[in-house]
Amino acid sequence: MRAAVYDNPGPPTVLRYADVPDPVCGPQDVLIAVEAISIEGGDLINRRSTPQRSSWIVGYAAAGTIVAVGENVGDRSVGQRVTAFNMHGSHAELWVVPASRTWLVPNDVDMAQAAALPISFGTARHCVITKGKLNEGETVLIQAAAGGVGLAAIQLARQTGAKVLAVAGGRERQARLTELGAFHVIDRLEQDVVEEVHRLTDGKGVNLVIDPVGTTLQASLSALAMEGRLVFVGNAGGGLDVDLWSPMQNNQTLHGVFMGSLFERPAVHKTVDELLIAAAERRLDVMIDRVFPLREASKAHEYAETTKLLGRVVLIP
Repeated sequence: MRAAVYDNPGPPTVLRYADVPDPVCGPQDVLIAVEAISIEGGDLINRRSTPQRSSWIVGYAAAGTIVAVGENVGDRSVGQRVTAFNMHGSHAELWVVPASRTWLVPNDVDMAQAAALPISFGTARHCVITKGKLNEGETVLIQAAAGGVGLAAIQLARQTGAKVLAVAGGRERQARLTELGAFHVIDRLEQDVVEEVHRLTDGKGVNLVIDPVGTTLQASLSALAMEGRLVFVGNAGGGLDVDLWSPMQNNQTLHGVFMGSLFERPAVHKTVDELLIAAAERRLDVMIDRVFPLREASKAHEYAETTKLLGRVVLIP
């Protein structure tokens, strides 16, 4: 099969399009003929890390059709359309994943959207609903709101009846976030986020912050109301330093989320099934910024790293 592989950590140029051996389907696995690959933030981080071996295939998320099923798998069959999550290997024509990390794709969801949904919307739901416990009438601040998790969080937060404050730069992106349900979009390039939050909340701060960046954690805490909740997920900005004295004084709650260890939990797995149905019924908008052929994975990674995205970047084998 063909895949985007790398031998040494580094910039997008370390990726090369090459022939590699087909993966072997284990007894608990399914083999997927990949039709769409979602480039996740973790893919970019992992590419900059030392690969586990030569010709290493990066990638967390993809969707396609099952072409083989392991002998111990009873709930998946050849020919089913699935989307999947795993810790590596999605940037390829074929992908072996544990069957427990797959979800059936409804007919009305295209494969690009299906590939992008589990991590972005699954993560956002866990942050907004399960950990954030957002309620009707509350106010939530969403950092990096134009990213995959941010776009999902806006929609899910708005459906709870909460007031959504979003952080993003660029007028086109800000207009789209408003269409998705943001009450107000703060331009991080031209405005002080904390000052704007306090202006918009009459000095009270927000009840909940969703922060997928890391380097913005101190600002996120400063934007919180007394007894507010902060959910931090991922580390897109490359830093997690924070002074905990203030949240202790203000009786605030911090929740860390890492979805890699959660997707196989039955309750979490079920939420992704529900989100896929919601997407099929057009109750959710899974936004795709741009599509590249898999052979241009290096270019796609560069685009994902250097462009102000509005949604996910997708590769097509």
